[in-house]
Amino acid sequence: MKVLLISPNTLTIPYPVYPIGLDYVAGSLSATHQVKIADLNILDRDALASLLLDFSPDIIGLSLRNVDNTEIGDPLFFIEEYKELVAWLRARSQAVLVCGGAGFTILPHEIFTVLDLDYGIIGEGERFGLLVDALENEHSLSDIPGLLSHSAPAQATAPWTGKQQRQFTRTASHYQFYLDHGGMLNLQSKRGCSFRCIYCPYPHIEGKKHRLVPPDEVARTALNLQQAGAKYFFITDSAFNSDIAHSLAVAKAFQKHGVSIPWGGFFAPIKLPDDYFKTMHDAGLKHVEFGTESLSVTMLQNYRKPFRPEDILTAHNQALDAGLHVAHYFLMGGPGESEDTVNETLTNIDSLKKTVHFFFTGIRIYPHTVLYDMAIAENKITADTDLLQPVFYACDGINHQAIENSILQKAGKRINWIVGSGGTAAATTVTKMHQRGYTGPLWEYLIR
Repeated sequence: MKVLLISPNTLTIPYPVYPIGLDYVAGSLSATHQVKIADLNILDRDALASLLLDFSPDIIGLSLRNVDNTEIGDPLFFIEEYKELVAWLRARSQAVLVCGGAGFTILPHEIFTVLDLDYGIIGEGERFGLLVDALENEHSLSDIPGLLSHSAPAQATAPWTGKQQRQFTRTASHYQFYLDHGGMLNLQSKRGCSFRCIYCPYPHIEGKKHRLVPPDEVARTALNLQQAGAKYFFITDSAFNSDIAHSLAVAKAFQKHGVSIPWGGFFAPIKLPDDYFKTMHDAGLKHVEFGTESLSVTMLQNYRKPFRPEDILTAHNQALDAGLHVAHYFLMGGPGESEDTVNETLTNIDSLKKTVHFFFTGIRIYPHTVLYDMAIAENKITADTDLLQPVFYACDGINHQAIENSILQKAGKRINWIVGSGGTAAATTVTKMHQRGYTGPLWEYLIR
C-alpha cells in the first residue's frame, strides 16, 4: 500500500520540534509498503496537493502530538486546524484517514468524532503497522488493540510490547528543516513513567512501567543522528533519570560509541549519586531541564512528587558543579495552592543560583489522571465537561491571575524569570539566533 504520514505540527514556540513519533510509525511498516512523510513545516498546501496527486496514497496517517499548548495565559487550541486539514484532505483524496499520537490518545473518542476520521490509534503508533497490513490483506481488524472506528469502540489497551524500530532516513525531505533551525533532533531512551504526579497523562499514554531501550541501541541511534549532521539532540523521555542506573548506562554508551555532540533532556530533581551529573557532562550533556513544579513542601506533597525542596537544591547544585546549564519548570495553581505556598516557592527560588525559571500558572485537566478525579469530586467539573477545549484546575486558595502577578512582582526586571514558554517574542529571538548558526534550545543565554 501507499502510505502517507503527515506531521501537521507547525508550532515553533519556543522552537520547532522534530516529529520523532512518525519515525517509529514508519518503522512499524513492512518493506512491502511505499511510505512518504509530509511535514507541514516545509510543505504548504500547494505542495501537499501536488504530493497527493503524484503519490496517490491509499492510507494517510495524521500525527496529533498536542491538543493545545497547555498555557492558560496564552492559549492555543489546535483541533480546529486539524478539522480543517481533514476536510481539505477529504476533498482531494480517497485515502483512508487515520489519526494517532500522544494528544489523540488522551482524548481519542472526542477527537475521532470531531475530526470525522476513518480510524484512530489509541496508544503507541506501532499499532498503525498492524492496521495497514490488515487493510491490505482484508483481514479482520477486531484483534488490533487500541483501534477506534465507527463500527467498534476501542478497548482499553496495554502499552506496546512489540518491536520498537525507528526509521530515520537522512534523505527525508523534512530532515534538513530541523538542521537549519537549530540543528536539533530527538532521541528516546525508554517509554513509560514510574512517577505518580497527579496531573500528568504520561502514564496513560505510555504506561506506568519503564520499557528500557538497550543503552548500546540508544547510543547507536544517537551516533546515527550525529553522522547525519545533527548538532544537538534532546532526549524526549518524560524524565531521563527516572531510572538512574539506565540513564548512567546510556551516558557511558554515548562515550563508548563516540557520540560527541551536545544534548539535553528532562530530569527530575530526585536524590542522585554525587557524581551523577559529572558522568552526564562527560557524556556530552549540556542542558538540564528540571521538572521542579514547586518549592513548597505542601505543594510537592499534593502533586505526589518523589522529592522535596532540599532534594531540588541538592540536584541543582550538583548540576551546576558539573558545569551544566540548568533550568527549572514550575507548575503552579494545583490543589492546595494558596498565597502562602506561592510565596514559599518564590522565596525559596532565591536559593537556586545561575539558572532560568519557567512558570506555568494553570494546570490543564486531563482524563485518566488523579487531578481529573479530584476535580470531579470537588465539583469543579462533571463527567460531561468537554475537556477537548482546555480546562484548567481552579484552586480555591488563589486564582491564576494573582499567582502570575506575584511572580511578575517578585521577578522585577530579571530576564531569567519567564511566565509560560516566552511567547512569540522569545520564539522570534530563538529563530534569529538559529539563523546565525547557534544550536540547541538557547535558554542558557538567559541565565543570571
